[in-house]
Amino acid sequence: MFRNFFKTTLRNLWKNKSNSFLNIFGLAIGIACAGLIFLWVEDEMGFDKFNAKKDRLYNVRVNQKYDAYVLTHSSTPGVMGPAMKEEIPGIANTCRATEGETAVLFRVGEKSLYANGRYAESSVFSMFTLPFIHGNAASAFAERYSIVLTEKAAAKFFGDTKDAVGKTVRVDNKQDFVVSGVVQDLPSNSTLQFEWLMPYDIWFQQSPWAHEWGNSSISTYVELKTGASPETINKQLYNYIQKRVPASISHPFLFSMNDWHLYDQFENGQQTGGGRIEYVRLFSIIAWIILFIACINFMNLATARSEKRAREVGVRKVLGAGKKALIIQFIGEALFISGVASVLAAIFISLALPVFNTIVQKQLSLDLSKPLHILSLLIIPIITGLVAGSYPSLYLSSFNPVFVLKGIKMKTGSAAFIRRGLVVVQFTISIALITGTIIIYKQIQHVKGRNLGFNKENLLEVSIQGEAAYHFAAIKQDLLSAGVVENAALSDHTTLYAGNNTDALSWAGKTAGSKVLVSGRNVTPEFFGTTGLQVLEGRILQESDSVQTDGSSKDINVVITKSLAKLMGKESAIGKILFNEGDPTTKLTVVGVVNDYVYGNMYGTPDPVAFMWLPPKYASVMYVRTKAQAGTEKVLANIEAVLKKYNPAYPFNYRFVDDQFNNMFLSEMLISKLSRVFAALAIIISCLGLFGLAAYTAERRTKEIGVRKVLGASVSGLAGLLSKDFLKLVALSCLVAFPISWLAMNKWLQNYTYRIDISLWIFVAAGALAIVIALATVSFQAIKAAVANPVKSLRTE
Repeated sequence: MFRNFFKTTLRNLWKNKSNSFLNIFGLAIGIACAGLIFLWVEDEMGFDKFNAKKDRLYNVRVNQKYDAYVLTHSSTPGVMGPAMKEEIPGIANTCRATEGETAVLFRVGEKSLYANGRYAESSVFSMFTLPFIHGNAASAFAERYSIVLTEKAAAKFFGDTKDAVGKTVRVDNKQDFVVSGVVQDLPSNSTLQFEWLMPYDIWFQQSPWAHEWGNSSISTYVELKTGASPETINKQLYNYIQKRVPASISHPFLFSMNDWHLYDQFENGQQTGGGRIEYVRLFSIIAWIILFIACINFMNLATARSEKRAREVGVRKVLGAGKKALIIQFIGEALFISGVASVLAAIFISLALPVFNTIVQKQLSLDLSKPLHILSLLIIPIITGLVAGSYPSLYLSSFNPVFVLKGIKMKTGSAAFIRRGLVVVQFTISIALITGTIIIYKQIQHVKGRNLGFNKENLLEVSIQGEAAYHFAAIKQDLLSAGVVENAALSDHTTLYAGNNTDALSWAGKTAGSKVLVSGRNVTPEFFGTTGLQVLEGRILQESDSVQTDGSSKDINVVITKSLAKLMGKESAIGKILFNEGDPTTKLTVVGVVNDYVYGNMYGTPDPVAFMWLPPKYASVMYVRTKAQAGTEKVLANIEAVLKKYNPAYPFNYRFVDDQFNNMFLSEMLISKLSRVFAALAIIISCLGLFGLAAYTAERRTKEIGVRKVLGASVSGLAGLLSKDFLKLVALSCLVAFPISWLAMNKWLQNYTYRIDISLWIFVAAGALAIVIALATVSFQAIKAAVANPVKSLRTE
């Protein structure tokens, strides 16, 4: 029986080669596309799951309520961790670590290179799953100047990991550290990332501000005891900082590792349930939709070719085949086609993965040693085969053998109606994806084209290390003399950075209880001209504005942004005084006002900024405004030569501000790129089905076309006749797709404060594109039928 079924299936596939190709190729593209998406989803869903204690690990987050919003962040006081462990039952362990990744210069022999890492407490090795290849967790930080490297870092430093332990590296050209251990490289889907770890106490002793409960500057991780309730601990944490600093508005809470990557979205201090998970849901839905579009092709082509298989069904029924057996036969054929398509899809996935990995910036692989991947390759074709073969099998098995064998024409009205409906569904989805792609692209370009308040073009950000800041005057002069630089300045923070802020600034007339977050920036006077910040009132900073102390008071001149000037009153802000509520001896006198500029959240409204004089010891970056006509290679070579002259022990480390700006849209760019790919695939798969239906329609109307041509019909007229029915379906799809895509994209845009309005032309463009593509697809078959020799077509009839 199985052998007979197999032969019948192959015979039918071979008899209808073009139809079989369209089915298999369309399904293969759909399955391959879904497979790539599911590999990405698997990686996203697997974030941090390698940690054995993930269900008991938490990051301490903080809510701070200001006049305009509630800010949720992960900066905590540097002394909070040990106090929590000692005072709060249910906490098994804590770990303090510096925020983000710190780039540090390492010298190994004659080799100097930068590597990113963190200062962390030794408890990091017991809380997180960090398997040691060499050395062990117990003695990793036994010595003060110890360092633990990852495999890649050890190989980068020493060429091999085997002999790394015990070797010495010089850090920042100041202190020798001994490698005490090498741990396995962290998975790419780990939130915690580093190339090195050094003892937290080193950083802590060098950072006096971190010893104060009122300053938040580090990350605190918590491990709960088995059975401990995070809700109970959160109640104890709510006013934990206020017990030490009554005026504080910081309210800590525990944030589970299970939510770090996927559910890291907060609004008004509450977790919204959104975040990266929204992209996972969106692309998962798109994967199933594309599979469904591919299945529609199978349904349409199978039912369209029903007349050719009607006699086979009639004969089988006369010979005793029941409806159930026929359904099994046709479902089996669909499963076979789906299986062949899946094998082809696996090949497509393997070929497409390098490009796909570049787009999503991951290292995904179709690892067939994973049971989940094998199971997926079995389940997807089964689901696809059952869905694709369900309607055709029911339809074909319902034919009346008496009518079929007598040659009575079968009524196909319902099947034709369903086919048209499925085509409308296909193109509705495709047009909606095209519309969404255009809107996403426009939104990204809208924000990228936003007036930032400063000029990011030809602006270079250079890391300042060692003694370079103390030689800044000479460095600047040499850069200007080289003829490729317009200006240069020093700063303690990057321009787009959103940290280093306070709510303790006050002024005359400020509403009692009002809380405004103001960012502090220390810069040299050249900063405003270098970055392009416009002076609206007063003057910029001068050398004489450095901190002056007269015993009991500190007078500091500051330049503020326009938004802060507005908060201080309608009158001119020049000469007005800002003071620190926690330090009444400090007086900040406003000497200038500059325009607001965008930093931190590129979609939001920036917080006010106060600029102060920068002492050289706090400088971390140098901004260089290069001349537009100067070549990039020449500019970089000149800057590197000047810095080597005054700071030879440190390599030249730089990045362009416009690249840094573009990196702030990685998530949006990912959606944009993938949506373009998915929209293209959806329209290709839909057009494959349309191509097959057009070929079938032309074949059925061969005699009609021949008669019309003999009677004088033109090629263009015949092509239009055959095309218009399909174009009506695409036009109907536009009418259905437009409101659906408007509702979906309008909801998506609500996530952004700074956003576009959805214009009518976007829908017109998407609809026109779909119609043009459909017309090109159908026209090929229509013109082919129209130019055929009518004598031959009528003779064969």
